[in-house]
Amino acid sequence: MAKKCALTGTGPMSGNNVSHSNRKTRRRFVPNIQIVSLYSDALKRSVALRVTVATLRTVDHNGGLDAYLLSTSSKKLTEEAVKLKRQIKKAVAPKAA
Repeated sequence: MAKKCALTGTGPMSGNNVSHSNRKTRRRFVPNIQIVSLYSDALKRSVALRVTVATLRTVDHNGGLDAYLLSTSSKKLTEEAVKLKRQIKKAVAPKAA
């Protein structure tokens, strides 16, 4: 399974381990991905996602999954997140009318 965030697409990065003698060996920086269930108020159900902890903090800061997706540009989201955003917009639209 790919080590990518389902909302932001954050994946592994590469870099160097640098020793005291300044030797460099290649390594991977893998994101801290957790499987979480986030509740969507608009959809009235939980959504299970593989999300980085940094993204999870951002979701909490923005006031939940719905608020995060609606306030974030679609360019910064993955395809899965954009589909979820469309479903939320569709569910919220009748309430506003």
